Amino acid sequence: MPMSSSPVKMRSGAPRDTALPSRRGFLKIAGVAATVPALAASVRAFAPRGRLHGCQLDVMGALAEIALWCDDPAVVDRAIREVRAEIDRLNGIFSLFDRDSEISRLNRDGYLDNPSWEMRDVLTAGRRFSELSDGAFDISVQPLWDLYAAHFWTSADTSRNIDSAARQVAEQLVDYRLVEIGPRRVALGRRGMGVTLNSIGQGFVADRVADMLGERGFAHVYADLGEIRLIGDNPDGGPWRIGLRDPKDPARHGRVLDLEDIGLAVSGGYGTPFEQTGRYNHIFDPRTGLSADKMAAIAVTAPGAMIANGLATSIYVAGREHAKKILAPYPGARAIITTSDDEWLAFRDDGSFAAM
Repeated sequence: MPMSSSPVKMRSGAPRDTALPSRRGFLKIAGVAATVPALAASVRAFAPRGRLHGCQLDVMGALAEIALWCDDPAVVDRAIREVRAEIDRLNGIFSLFDRDSEISRLNRDGYLDNPSWEMRDVLTAGRRFSELSDGAFDISVQPLWDLYAAHFWTSADTSRNIDSAARQVAEQLVDYRLVEIGPRRVALGRRGMGVTLNSIGQGFVADRVADMLGERGFAHVYADLGEIRLIGDNPDGGPWRIGLRDPKDPARHGRVLDLEDIGLAVSGGYGTPFEQTGRYNHIFDPRTGLSADKMAAIAVTAPGAMIANGLATSIYVAGREHAKKILAPYPGARAIITTSDDEWLAFRDDGSFAAM
């Protein structure tokens, strides 16, 4: 399962045997672009110039950005080295682009002995979102990604009716309930199943990195690792100003949010279309195998980036009529929907959506 475009079921990953174009999550920091190169994204953070230190990293096959404000370059250098080391370690767990990662071995062999606690925690979080959304969110959609990528990108499969094939794959190979999560072994219940954690996994990494930096005394942190996690407020003393990208006009910002100390995720099929019309994209409905199309995009803020993305993906697939139930366990979470008709709607405490 874009501003993070993910969805579908959560953002799926690259095919097991093919390194395909990265599905960068549309988040970016701007206003300091001279220091941190701009990335294509659905979100921009506007901040004043100052003692900004930034770096770019590879997180699960996607380009990520981190920006810190600090007066001591040596302290920043040490922190960035630690962050790089931690991201390398977590890529070794969650990255579908690393053939030796835990998730790649699980998908290849159908089981994983002695899984890391991080793997178990993120798989368990995925199950919680699946149950909360009545199956709209499902970590086991990797076979759908493989099918669509083979059909549209690699020409490995061009003969079949893609809609019919996707429904068949969803029926036979997609079911989060068949993923066994134990302290000593994780196993897939059927041959041919596969999981992807690119969605909540990237949020997990964003939260981990931001928390590391906060623990080291950094009071102003912008961490965009596929999902955004903010530590503190903007260095000018006000909130971070995050612009939500218009799904139909990437050069334009539709709305601006004032945020601090929070996680942000955006889901939308426009992030990784398989073909020009966008009808087929990476956010799949696990129950049908087809790409979700109930809205153009949804942005969710929550205490953490992983929670925000799990909620965004769940609502994007399930539909706004299920938003109240899905958001209920997280009282601080907020959602903004962009409809297919370009209307911006904000979630209200009574469970309804109102025009912004």
